[in-house]
Amino acid sequence: MSERQLEKPMRIRLSESRREDLVDRLQGFFRGEFDREISEFQSGLLIDFFVKNLGAHVYNQAIQDARGALQEKLDDLEGEFYEPVDE
Repeated sequence: MSERQLEKPMRIRLSESRREDLVDRLQGFFRGEFDREISEFQSGLLIDFFVKNLGAHVYNQAIQDARGALQEKLDDLEGEFYEPVDE
């Protein structure tokens, strides 16, 4: 791990509109799945908990997945786009 990573861990932040949408969705999930109402405050705390505890893991996995997909395309670049030359 580099010195920079130790000093400044990445902080995942949601926009206010995205957070509000997730709060609403989580409240709807609790109503639908558990037949239970949770407050906006409780829902917000859960969202914050999940972002803090899962956000970096999900983000890092997404980066690895994107890298793998791009690497596959680059590995087959010549086969995909090779144009024969008439001599």
